[in-house]
This record gives sequence, structure tokens and C-alpha cells, in this order.
Amino acid sequence: MIKGLHHNAYRCRDSEETRCFYEDFLGLPLADAFEISESKTGRTTSVLHSFYRLGDGSYLAFFEVPDTPFEFKDQHDYDLHIALEVDRKTLEAMFGKGKAAGIDTRGIADHGFVDSIYFRDPNGYVIELAARTETSAQYAVEAGKRAHDRLATWQQTKSTTASG
Repeated sequence: MIKGLHHNAYRCRDSEETRCFYEDFLGLPLADAFEISESKTGRTTSVLHSFYRLGDGSYLAFFEVPDTPFEFKDQHDYDLHIALEVDRKTLEAMFGKGKAAGIDTRGIADHGFVDSIYFRDPNGYVIELAARTETSAQYAVEAGKRAHDRLATWQQTKSTTASG
């Protein structure tokens, strides 16, 4: 049985620049950082792997691999974003903190079941902070009941649209 998320890992341009955003700005403590000098297949490498602890004990992790090509680009929300849960008070405080720090800050967006704000980290990833609304628990129950039907309808509509 899968118990939960341990970590999600992403590439980063610069480990210190990434630390400043995730630890100093977002407040996620740097929990570990270690160099990897040899891959599990015996290949010589030079990688720094760093971990930032979230409140539930899971982590966001990053790999800095200086001499290996990777296309860093500003990600579109639909392509890739990292959503982290906060309470409403933290959401509002972080919105102000982002604006004051000159960080690209968007929101507050009302999605019905969560209110969200968005930042862009130094690597181009969109970071969403989401605060549950009073209706989020009921939304989750209803969403679970209709999820398979909506997916099946999407698949059918997508196939019809693509072939027509």
C-alpha cells in the first residue's frame, strides 16, 4: 500500500538560489543536502541533491547537475506546477510577502474548493499556495462521485473532436 508522498524531485539551476527561495522565502527548512559523485550504475557524476521539509514530513527535493544539459524555462501552470497547502492566514501573508519582495505573485484565485496564489521560483517552476475553503470537504466527496464519469466523457469527447 502506498502510504503517501516522500518527495518530489526537480532540477535546479543553482542550489543556493533555490535554497533562498524555498527556505528563506517560503519557510521550508533545508533538511538535507548531499553530493552524488557516482551513479548507481558506476558512472562518475557531480550532483548536489537537496531536500526541503514540508509540514507533513514529506519533501521537495532538487538536483543541481552543473555539467549536464537541461532546458530551464518558465513553466506554464498547465504544464507543471507545485501546489502546497497552507491556511488562509498564511495565504494572505505570503501574497503580501511575495509582492513586497518583488517576486512574480498572482492571485488570490477563488477555485471554489481552494483559494490560491502563485509564484515563480528561480528555476521557472510555478509554485501554488492553496488554502482550503469551507466547502472543500463537501467538494471532495462530490468530486469523487463524478470523477470516473467526467474522465470517460472527456475521453469520448476528445476522441470525437480529434477525429472530426
